[in-house]
Amino acid sequence: MKDVEKLDENERAWVLLLRTCKAVERARDSELERLALSSIKAEVLYALKTAEEPVTPSKLARWLYRETHTMSGLINRMEEEGLVKKSKDLERKNLVRVKLTEKGEQAFQEQLSAIIVPRITSCLSREELDNLKAYLNKLQTRALEIIRDLQPLPYR
Repeated sequence: MKDVEKLDENERAWVLLLRTCKAVERARDSELERLALSSIKAEVLYALKTAEEPVTPSKLARWLYRETHTMSGLINRMEEEGLVKKSKDLERKNLVRVKLTEKGEQAFQEQLSAIIVPRITSCLSREELDNLKAYLNKLQTRALEIIRDLQPLPYR
């Protein structure tokens, strides 16, 4: 760990953010194992449940910052597990829509009872939590601006 001391402030903050994200995700995955879910599957369920429009695999990939082929594979596995259902778009036959099944809806509701994230964030005051959200939104916005500059499609 001595090499970390040689990093500049931006690099140290990046390493801390990355390690924190991975630790929180690992804790969340450990909790979700009892539901036979992973954090990415829970993210897909959440996206499908809260979407205000029909959802395609490519939209899910963009929303969750994943590659389209990776998302397609995940959706196929989730369909085999009975969590989602793919169907052809009635207007555009070449499009596939993804919807929650009854089992997916149940899994979504069950994962809402997860307590790991509130247990982790409970060490923050309301003001600290608000500041954290503001900082993370600012970083996410900046990262997306840079992605759009480097990879204009599909992020424009």
